[in-house]
Amino acid sequence: MNRRLEGKTAVVTGVSRLEGMGAAFCRALAHEGASVFFTYYTPYDEEMPWGKKESDPGILLQELKDIGAATGMIQLDLASESSYRLLFDEAERMVGSPAILVNNACYSVNDSLDTITAAHWDKYYEINIRATAMLSAEFVRRWTGKTGGRIINITSGQSKGPMPGEWAYASTKGAIDAMTVTLSAEVASRGINVNAINPGPTDTGWMDADTRLALLPLFPKGRAGRSEDAARLLAFLASDESEWITGQILHSEGGFMR
Repeated sequence: MNRRLEGKTAVVTGVSRLEGMGAAFCRALAHEGASVFFTYYTPYDEEMPWGKKESDPGILLQELKDIGAATGMIQLDLASESSYRLLFDEAERMVGSPAILVNNACYSVNDSLDTITAAHWDKYYEINIRATAMLSAEFVRRWTGKTGGRIINITSGQSKGPMPGEWAYASTKGAIDAMTVTLSAEVASRGINVNAINPGPTDTGWMDADTRLALLPLFPKGRAGRSEDAARLLAFLASDESEWITGQILHSEGGFMR
C-alpha cells in the first residue's frame, strides 16, 4: 500500500458484519494509513436474514488495530436526530477530526406494494435520506481544512434500471444520487469532494445459491461483486489522487447487465 491516507481520519457508517462492505471499507482505509471510526446497529441486523453477530464489530476493531490504525466504534441508531452530533463528537474524541465521511448505512427490508405502510416509509427515509443528508451537513459544518475533504455515498444503481420488489428502497436510495450532485457543487469551494459509488450486486453473505446462480449470467466477468471491489474504488476516492473528481456516481459493477 502507498499509505495515501496517512494522517487522515475516516468515519464509516453501517458497519456490523465482517463480510459486509462497511467492514471492507474500514480495512481498505486503514491499510492506506487512515484512522477509522465506525458505527454499527445490531437491532437492524436482527431483522435481516443473516441475524445479528454481536462479536463482529469488536473483531473488526481489533483487525484495524492490528493493521496499525487508530480506531474506535459506537453502536448508534442513525434514525435518532441526536445521533449526528454524537457520532462526530465521539469520533473527534477517540481518533481525531474526520476528513472522510462514508455514508454506508442503509435500511432495506424488502417491502412489497401489498405490505408497505407509512411507518415503513418513514424508516427508509430516516436512514437512507435523512441520515445521509444530516451526517453530510454535520461533516461540512465541522470541516476546517482547505482541501482534501471527502464525502462518499453508497448507492445501488437505481438510475440504471427498475428494482421490482424494492420500491421504497430504490426510491430513497435513488435520492442519494441527486444529493451527491447538488452537494458537490455547494461544498467544492470549501475543499470537499462529494461522490457516490454504486457497487452493483455484491455478495456480502446475503446471496443464497439460487440468487447467485440467477445473477451469474449477468456478470460478463464470470463472478458477482465482492466487497473488496468497491473498497478499492473507495480508497482511491478518499485519496488526493481523486482531487479532480466530484459530483459523480461511479458504477463499479464489473459490467453487470440488467
